[in-house]
Amino acid sequence: MTDQPFRDLTSVTRVPSDAPEGTALWHAHIAPEWSIGPKVHGGCMLAVCASAARRSVLDAGVDPITQPLAVSASFVAAPEPGDVDLTTVLRKQGKQVGVVDVELSQAGRVAVRATITLGTPDSEKPVHSVPHRASVMPADPPAESVLITPDHPMGRIVKFASASRLRIDASTARFLDGEEGEPVVSMWTQPLPGDEADVDTSVLFALMCGDVSAPVTMNLGRFGWVPTVQLTAYLRQVPAPGWLRVTAESSVLGNTWFEEDHTVVDSTGAVVVQSRQLAMMPR
Repeated sequence: MTDQPFRDLTSVTRVPSDAPEGTALWHAHIAPEWSIGPKVHGGCMLAVCASAARRSVLDAGVDPITQPLAVSASFVAAPEPGDVDLTTVLRKQGKQVGVVDVELSQAGRVAVRATITLGTPDSEKPVHSVPHRASVMPADPPAESVLITPDHPMGRIVKFASASRLRIDASTARFLDGEEGEPVVSMWTQPLPGDEADVDTSVLFALMCGDVSAPVTMNLGRFGWVPTVQLTAYLRQVPAPGWLRVTAESSVLGNTWFEEDHTVVDSTGAVVVQSRQLAMMPR
């Protein structure tokens, strides 16, 4: 593994083709450390799709400040780590907004269908904002937070503990102590220095963090595979360097389906990513 594993994950190579104008083919490789158990982590696939979309508009001569503002992904299959192929179709390129459709597939089988909206993120202080519980978390993880390492029981499943920094608030993640609690989990995460130094990679990492938490169902004693069916993430601002504060929460956990919302706040206290996903309750 290099010192920029997330940049390696989201690097896409254009494949020569005779596809019609506006359509492009890409190749990427997803290393084993970006998986949950044997399958690729959904937020990582979302980031790879966003990377391909951004490359497609940059190749069309769009301002390099352009970033993926909204990524809406439907998960069709659960691929394993390895080579993946992507197809991008430029649907719109206006003065402020571009729209790109992306399909990510492995061995000819489609795994993700996504639509990415691209533009320039906000950079000024918001006109109005409502304080969120993630914004009142300490900017740096306190000493009592739990470090998730590759040898930690959670790190053996969440493989990207070896490729990023992860600390979890045990007072919210009651499942770590074999207890139950509210469907809320708070944590801190940060890309490795080589990844954080590249602005575009740090943006994609923050988008991935819209799916970084362990399922909040664990706090209700519900363990097992929790497949994400649909995930939409919004980039609000480019993250500042430092720890990202993340809160995952749910308001309605049904018998089959539940929603999970992530809010990601950077070291300055700015909300940088918001996401919502629809997932299946573990059996």
